[in-house]
Amino acid sequence: MRTPAVRVSAGLVASGWLLRRLWRLVVVTAATPAALGGLVLVVVGVLLWSASPLLLLGAVGVLALLLLVGRLLWPQRWLIWLRLPVRSWWRGWFVYRHRWAAAMDTAGLTTSWRGTLWNPTVLTVTSTLSVDRVRVRMLPGQTVEDYAAVSDRLAQTFGATAVRVHSVPQRPHHVEVCLLTADPLTQVVEPLPIEDQVLTAGLPLALAEDGRTWRLQLVGSHVLVVGATGAGKGSVIWSLLLHLAPLIRSGLVNVWAVDPKGGMELAGGRSLFARFAHGDSDAAAGYEATFAEVLEDAVALMRRRQDRLRGVTRLHQPSTSEPLVVLVVDELAALTGWVTDRTAKKRIEAALGLLLSQGRAVGVVVVGAVQDPRKDVLPMRDLFPTRIALRLNEAEQVNLVLGPGARNRGAQADLIPDSLPGVGYVTVDGSAEPVRVRFSNVTDQDIAQLAAPALQLLPGGAA
Repeated sequence: MRTPAVRVSAGLVASGWLLRRLWRLVVVTAATPAALGGLVLVVVGVLLWSASPLLLLGAVGVLALLLLVGRLLWPQRWLIWLRLPVRSWWRGWFVYRHRWAAAMDTAGLTTSWRGTLWNPTVLTVTSTLSVDRVRVRMLPGQTVEDYAAVSDRLAQTFGATAVRVHSVPQRPHHVEVCLLTADPLTQVVEPLPIEDQVLTAGLPLALAEDGRTWRLQLVGSHVLVVGATGAGKGSVIWSLLLHLAPLIRSGLVNVWAVDPKGGMELAGGRSLFARFAHGDSDAAAGYEATFAEVLEDAVALMRRRQDRLRGVTRLHQPSTSEPLVVLVVDELAALTGWVTDRTAKKRIEAALGLLLSQGRAVGVVVVGAVQDPRKDVLPMRDLFPTRIALRLNEAEQVNLVLGPGARNRGAQADLIPDSLPGVGYVTVDGSAEPVRVRFSNVTDQDIAQLAAPALQLLPGGAA
């Protein structure tokens, strides 16, 4: 059956279109604090102008003075309460909604159904100084991968440096498109301030591309750092030690360090370590067995804690009587793939597998760095909940480190230039979305100052 055609006047069509636009403007204005505040100011300005133009000019002067004082005295609050909301509203209307229909059409994200062209709907736009987060309601049949596949086109359309696509928890029909408008990671990141309670709040090791501080949750997790030569693996390890140093001195954390490269990387902080094992040219025939012994001692400690904590708690809480043990290995491949002593290799692989599968619950965590993430070099790669991919040599390595589909969602670690050491992408189990960060640059002078107070507490060096 076919319904008869109904003819309406052009004026009625125009009135309906205008009413829909006005209703949409009211809804968006009510949902945006900056737009609502601007509307209030317009209404007040009209009332003041009707009373006296001089009164309006005086009110504008007072308002400008208050904004200037707030900008100077409370810059952070001024940024959060005024500048970012206004920026979100402005870019939402005049950058994204204004060009959204054309962008969706050229990117191939529109759908034609029964003669009508349907576009995904922009729900909200939230801006920082470097990132615009555009939440979109997808059309039926679309997936997050559809938007990730056209991220380069969206970046070119909206003038962004890069585009990353994220799923929205508890919202299967929504997708978040993150557009990088300015890159704050091109500048070297100085060591971030040392804070208290970092074991619960997270260690502030890096700066994220949206300007926020990225924190590493070390308790209950193992950390894998992968990067090519010169990618900045040392920045990750030394940033970690920098923020653990106060906890080491207080007795809440013990660091066991293994440096197969003859101690070239970690020797500067040996006074911070409860145990320090390194390759020694004078004992070349036995240093691999020494590494195995250190790992087996960690397994023995893990077993003792399991006996004490069984039935008491499911996650160890660090204390001075039972500190968190952090096993730092600078080059994991030297323990798993390049060991020539077969007996030592079997001991190392068995101990390392036990630590990675059982250690984090009892407060024995592993922080390992490696250049080659392939299975034949690092067979227990999947046992690290937290993974950091710095600059990599091949595109295929991105998915090996961060998980399947990570590169399609924007984690292009193989395209990080040599001029940006310490820049990488991070994923954590439970969240498939990669986060782009830059770790702080810890210089040799910082390392010397870091180890100096510990030398006073441990005059004999590490055990």
